[in-house]
Amino acid sequence: MRESITRRRVLGSLGVGIAGLSGCVSEDGGDGGGGSDGGGGSGENDGNSDMTEGTTTGGSDSTQSVTLGMLQPLSGDLAYYGQQSLWGFLSGLAYKGDTDPPADPGTGELSMTVGDVEYTIYVRDTEFSADAAQTAATNLVENQDVDMLAGCSSSGAASRVISTVVSQAGVPYMAGPAASASITSSSETCSDMVFRASENTAMDARSGGKYVANETDVSKVYLFGADYSFGRAVVNNYEAVLRAEGVEIVGKRFVERGYAEWEGLLDNAEEAGAEGIVGGFTVATLPAMFNTFLSGEYPYRAFGGFATRITNSVVGGTLQNVLGEPLTREKIQNAELGPFTTRYHWNQYDNEINNSFVDSYTSAYGVVPDLFTSGLFTAASAIQQAITEGGSTEGADIASALKGMTVTDTPKGEGGYTFQEYNNQARSAMTVADPIPTTDEWAENWGAPIMPSEPLARIDGSEATIPADSDQMNCSL
Repeated sequence: MRESITRRRVLGSLGVGIAGLSGCVSEDGGDGGGGSDGGGGSGENDGNSDMTEGTTTGGSDSTQSVTLGMLQPLSGDLAYYGQQSLWGFLSGLAYKGDTDPPADPGTGELSMTVGDVEYTIYVRDTEFSADAAQTAATNLVENQDVDMLAGCSSSGAASRVISTVVSQAGVPYMAGPAASASITSSSETCSDMVFRASENTAMDARSGGKYVANETDVSKVYLFGADYSFGRAVVNNYEAVLRAEGVEIVGKRFVERGYAEWEGLLDNAEEAGAEGIVGGFTVATLPAMFNTFLSGEYPYRAFGGFATRITNSVVGGTLQNVLGEPLTREKIQNAELGPFTTRYHWNQYDNEINNSFVDSYTSAYGVVPDLFTSGLFTAASAIQQAITEGGSTEGADIASALKGMTVTDTPKGEGGYTFQEYNNQARSAMTVADPIPTTDEWAENWGAPIMPSEPLARIDGSEATIPADSDQMNCSL
């Protein structure tokens, strides 16, 4: 039990025991992992603390045990963020084990067996709160002696877990789908113990910005974003990429979440000569922005990142209200909406792994895989691959095996993600697609009026990621 004693002593000596965790720093809103859509519930039942330590394999007949703490928002308005992330992770393990993902995992404790590895997964509801995430992470390390932590949909929560638990206790952490680029590009949060398979805001901007600059006639852009970590990350990354590609930034503006007085701001963009605008917002703000944009007949295009089903439901409904039903490709095209980048959607990749993933995920959960699912599927796949290749379930050994790994089984195809050695961020291809009316084939299991078209372009992972020598990369491991 030497490892668990060390963790407890480290956390206790630094004054971050369970009793001192609540209300340390309020959540800044974080980001839901990417441009779209928190909840309640304690999620603090730690269950049985008499768990088996991670073990090193002693041969083909030996059984390895690994314990993981999964942190996700699983209640409230943004429960779907956490649900699709958890479902993606469990689907990745199920794929590796050639079985079906558990249909109703809930919160608490669940077990899965992949080959000769027995996984115990403690699922905790973070309530989309940094305080709750920190408390849950500390409990998992102190009381459950987990070999590894994973998750967080909010970037604010992920950063807090890194700074207060991961860095101090030395437990590996697979972040995701929290999408702020700074998690793996800032010296304050990147480390040898922090990994992320999930795509980030810089990947959105670099792929989308390159496409807009090189494949459209847009040469002047006005940037809008929510005034917190997610919105600022979107705007800052788009600004850097677009400027590098020769596109002029004619203005930028940050507003609070839920901002509704868009006419004046969109008029400002028109007066500044914008040929395109970017909106770095979630579902709290996008509908009002799009309603004003679509109603105002502005002479510029709106582009950005394709969101989750929740936002596509709301924005699609706005399109139907403004443009009229039936919604058609021509109506959307004439509205100058898109194209948008997508980190992942179920119809953007045609390969055996993704096809199997879509089938099993849809059967288990009644919806198709969404924006965050590929990154979490890949996270689980990578952990299992690390255990297999490293021959150990000790957290430090898993982290060592993940370093520089090309993940074999991913929804973006075989070898579709590679962890960069300089910051432990996985790079992967991104696609660009138009918004189109949801087809009959997917209507039942998508449930939103609009969906991504077939890919217009695919941006290689090496082009989508922040390079090691960039001014934006302040992490060197």
